[in-house]
Amino acid sequence: MADLYSGSDHSEMLPLKRYRGERPIPPDWFTAAINTNYSTRWVDVDGAKIHYQVWGDRAKPGLLLVHGNGAHAHWYDFIAPALLDTYYVVAITLGGMGDSSHRAAYTIETFIQELLGVAAASGLNDDGRKPVLVAHSFGGFIGLMATADYGDQFAGLVVVDSAIRRPDDPHDGPPERSRPNRIYPSLEAALARFRLAPAQPCENHFIVDYIGRHSLKDVELEDGRKGWTWKFDPFIWRRFAFQRDLSEAYVAVNCPMAVMRGTNSVLVTDNAWAYMRELRPDIVMSSVDNAQHHVMLDQPLDFVEKLKSVLLQLR
Repeated sequence: MADLYSGSDHSEMLPLKRYRGERPIPPDWFTAAINTNYSTRWVDVDGAKIHYQVWGDRAKPGLLLVHGNGAHAHWYDFIAPALLDTYYVVAITLGGMGDSSHRAAYTIETFIQELLGVAAASGLNDDGRKPVLVAHSFGGFIGLMATADYGDQFAGLVVVDSAIRRPDDPHDGPPERSRPNRIYPSLEAALARFRLAPAQPCENHFIVDYIGRHSLKDVELEDGRKGWTWKFDPFIWRRFAFQRDLSEAYVAVNCPMAVMRGTNSVLVTDNAWAYMRELRPDIVMSSVDNAQHHVMLDQPLDFVEKLKSVLLQLR
């Protein structure tokens, strides 16, 4: 089941760019987006404090945005505001990542319960309504399992750059970590080590800088000074149990579904894309040009427009 682990979104092992002491200057649209008002909340799910963020009018149709491995809700800070004309938007941070609690053990069912818990706590289920899941990378696999098992609780699923591979096309995931996250002496030193995985260039350095800052937390060193380290649980894959088949879940999804990919993705290859079409010829398929695996980082504006189109087709 190595496919499940593909597309980890934060690793100290794969280079992207080094921090050079000056923050990248963002365009006006990005500044306006991240300054859009939202609420930060937590809900307890099976003993873990799960972080989520909400934007917009609770009376509108709901979207629940799910990030990839090692990422967090802030990956959608610059995406969610563009959807508020039509939707009430909630972004979750999965357990073991970002500002959510670490767990002693992780399972797909626990991740699914986190989605259901946030949907209920945020009001996405108010008055019998159902949200659409929009889920990237590893989050897409959780979305598949959630809608295969609990499809009656969702209005739809959009899977973003999560590969369903042919049985003869295996893929190795990230290695299990044996050491805790490194502690850096300064925020700048830590940002210099921020990486995307799988490795790829990203011209939007202002986005990488933004999500990098939200991926770090300050800690107190033994001598009383402050250091910086990553928020994600480095041992998550050592504590993760999974025994389910992704292809079976993909076929079993029983709510409206769409899949998206970046045309230059190294994970959702042409071969995987063709296989996904063979398995589910009934679903909406959409590609974002000139985007790699991290679609919303590479082409954020195009991603939003394609996503809006896909959501309309799911109605």
